[in-house]
Amino acid sequence: MKTSKLLGIALAGTLLLASCYQPDVVMHTTITRNPWRPCEREITYSNVMPQQMRDSLWGKGNIKWSQPLPECLNTDAFVSTHTEIGENDTVSTTFSMPFKSIEEMSEETPLQLNGTRLRSKASLKKQFRWFYTKYVFTETFFCVGDTFQLADTLYADKAIISYWFTGEPNLVKGLSGAEASQKLSEIEPAINRWLNDNLLKVGFDYIVNHYDSIPAPPVSKERFIELHDSLVRFIMADADDLLDIKPEERLQAFFHSGAYNSFFDDETTLGKGLTDELSKQLNIFWFNVPYTLTMPGKVIDTAGGILQPDGSILYPFTGERLIPKDYTIRATSKVTHIWAYISSFCIILIAFGSMFYRKRQKMS
Repeated sequence: MKTSKLLGIALAGTLLLASCYQPDVVMHTTITRNPWRPCEREITYSNVMPQQMRDSLWGKGNIKWSQPLPECLNTDAFVSTHTEIGENDTVSTTFSMPFKSIEEMSEETPLQLNGTRLRSKASLKKQFRWFYTKYVFTETFFCVGDTFQLADTLYADKAIISYWFTGEPNLVKGLSGAEASQKLSEIEPAINRWLNDNLLKVGFDYIVNHYDSIPAPPVSKERFIELHDSLVRFIMADADDLLDIKPEERLQAFFHSGAYNSFFDDETTLGKGLTDELSKQLNIFWFNVPYTLTMPGKVIDTAGGILQPDGSILYPFTGERLIPKDYTIRATSKVTHIWAYISSFCIILIAFGSMFYRKRQKMS
């Protein structure tokens, strides 16, 4: 089977690569008041779990999930699972694991992009007051924007890039619907150019690196490199998106040769290789793992998250949010000390009682 579009090839490959790119995967973090088990992480997925997701989880793909982890990983921790069958025979399986520290949990982040574990740094601060304890949890997932060879800031300023991928800063605040639509229509072409240029560069560099594999190329490798700018203009002529064109046909028209067609045939080694390279960038856009968080006590600040009816906080966690900068999840909650109120009440009663007793003593 042949594909006719660079993006079509990459998107098709991406869909087959990993479950981390499916919106059916949800990660839930629970912060507890237990000092020996301060946190727990859960991963819930629907339907069949592909190999890549399984290997990225805490079991490392080499143990039975019902057994404790090997000593080299964590002798005290364990992985438990349960499976539920919901409506329309949807099967959901949840993997859960408690941790001895917040730092340990972040080191064992079970999510990955392009075969590499996402890096995160988490912290939990407790502020004790007599009547309550405030919990502040923060987890920062590190930026993956360096996956792209061409920086997005070459196409728009940082504020615009940040708004497009993260929603912050809110550049349409106070604008009418029509005005917001106009502003977005001005931003989108720059983002499309950035992505198109990056994908074209990946494709061009891949062909250059495998030029010796082309039988009877119409021009030398050196000449092909010299023609880069002219070739890109020719390929993208009258097109705003790579999806709108057939790159192999444009290359054939430019060089009057079909020597490069094998790079766009997913049944060839070269075609599969190009698909893999393009997928490394497009996988970021497919990554979508909603992050839910449960804090001890009453939540008093979600820092942009959405408080759910069950008391948990929902954060939209997508690969796009990791393109311009690190993505930080932050929440604050407060645990009321009932014992402090009772103790204070008792102290007040004792104080009043003592005062009343002393007055009675003086009167007598």
